[in-house]
Amino acid sequence: MSGVFRKRNETGYANALICEAEGLESLREALRDAGVSGIRIPEVLSVGESEMEIEAIASRSPTAASLEELGEGLAQMHRVPKPQYGWASDNFIGLSPQPNHWSATWGEFFVRDRLEYQVSGIREPAIREKFSEVLRHHGERLADWLDEHSTHASLLHGDLWSGNVLFDAEHPWLIDPAVYCGGREADLAMTEMFGGFGRAFYQAYDRVYLRSSVYEQKRDIYNLYHYLNHYNLFGSGYLDGCKRGFSRLKRITESP
Repeated sequence: MSGVFRKRNETGYANALICEAEGLESLREALRDAGVSGIRIPEVLSVGESEMEIEAIASRSPTAASLEELGEGLAQMHRVPKPQYGWASDNFIGLSPQPNHWSATWGEFFVRDRLEYQVSGIREPAIREKFSEVLRHHGERLADWLDEHSTHASLLHGDLWSGNVLFDAEHPWLIDPAVYCGGREADLAMTEMFGGFGRAFYQAYDRVYLRSSVYEQKRDIYNLYHYLNHYNLFGSGYLDGCKRGFSRLKRITESP
């Protein structure tokens, strides 16, 4: 181990780092159970309410080989079915609480615990009511559509953008998870929200576990959750992304 990285709890929630540490351990176990050796998880050395100490990573720019390793390993982990959608406890995504209730169906979980929860937190009454109205009229059909195009629950990293993947000289490392069991393409959708991981990553993933024929439609729906979260945290710069996501939602559910 090359050193220690200390992370302070800046969320305002006493158990945020404890949930993060539990998420890292869940990812470690899932990768091991899937036979993935190429993706690494930093060791948690200590964790409390105010600070977490983890193994430091000598970060560098990714190579095509390390991006392929990430894609293949993630696909292998996603291939392992989980019995239910959700998680045993609530956790956090970035600075926000993330509710998790066990559910038998992916559509029910995603509409309730992801979209409806974030919409309920919108501070502007007119915008909150506008988005709530869409979910009241289209949420049930969206849930059915997601169930039609999903096969099984997978363990998800949950917040898989480029800032939460590091690369050393040999391997990719996953950090800052927001784990739960869900539709596997939700992880892939998040990778594309802020620029993507490069062709080598997606080609490697598809070789192991081909994305579905409606992935592009699902990508916009899954990232609506993250746009809503960013809108609630950071404001109007993310409102257009929310509106695009709801427009896609309506087009999907109004199709014959």
